[in-house]
Amino acid sequence: MDSSAGKPSLLERLSGILSREPEDREDLLARLRAACDRNLIDTDALSIIEGALQMSDMQVSEVMIPRAQMDVIHLDDPIERIAEFVVDTAHSRFPAVGENKDDVIGVFLAKDLLRYYAGREFDLRDMLRPAVFVPESKRLNVMLREFRVSRNHMAIVVDEYGGVAGLVTIEDVLEQIVGDIEDEFDFDEVGDSIKLDQNGRYRVKARTEIEDFNEAFETDFDADDFDTIGGLVIRHLGRLPKRGEVIRLDGLKIQVMRADSRRVHTLLVERVPGGPPAPEAS
Repeated sequence: MDSSAGKPSLLERLSGILSREPEDREDLLARLRAACDRNLIDTDALSIIEGALQMSDMQVSEVMIPRAQMDVIHLDDPIERIAEFVVDTAHSRFPAVGENKDDVIGVFLAKDLLRYYAGREFDLRDMLRPAVFVPESKRLNVMLREFRVSRNHMAIVVDEYGGVAGLVTIEDVLEQIVGDIEDEFDFDEVGDSIKLDQNGRYRVKARTEIEDFNEAFETDFDADDFDTIGGLVIRHLGRLPKRGEVIRLDGLKIQVMRADSRRVHTLLVERVPGGPPAPEAS
């Protein structure tokens, strides 16, 4: 006998919760949270619904990678230097620029380097895909729909004067719904929480416990006030930080690498002159 027979589906449970039409979005969310408290829907489903509802109120500027943090390739660089940069940064797509970051010519896919290493005819400019430009004010739900229709995975964000303000990827948008999306270049769930990168800085999971962070960096942050290094950053700022924000604490420069509207995911930590010694590389 099927053990699931007679068990209501998620749609049926939601229909029961919403038998009376909600008065507004807050009323809807309150009912969904109450349903979660009664175990009618799980916390993951609630989080996804909340993220989807919040998207229509968010703009691209809130999730984009700021201009200063953009990794770009310069078309005038020799291909050997470009290849080394692609390997070091480990992205799959790069804005390709001419004189500066305002001069975006197109988008280069890292996989196209295989043609060069296979000895086939290779012209960097011929490899470029067209760049898509969007305003900072574009709503995330509209951006997601355009990504799906066009099958593009990256867009260049421009300000009101036409200058490049940053870039946004489909992953940045989807993370507002489902949370952090890890790929092969992100931390392994069971791996170390603190890793040395190619530039001598340390990528640190925001959920790293304060005791472990203190031991690694020889700092003395109080573990009684917050459990994780991400909590320390939020407490210091008094709010959830945005990607690219930098704070300086106890001789360390801490930059937010990945964050969304609900939590911090990854930090970039490096010593400043006179700061504590860096941890030994693992």
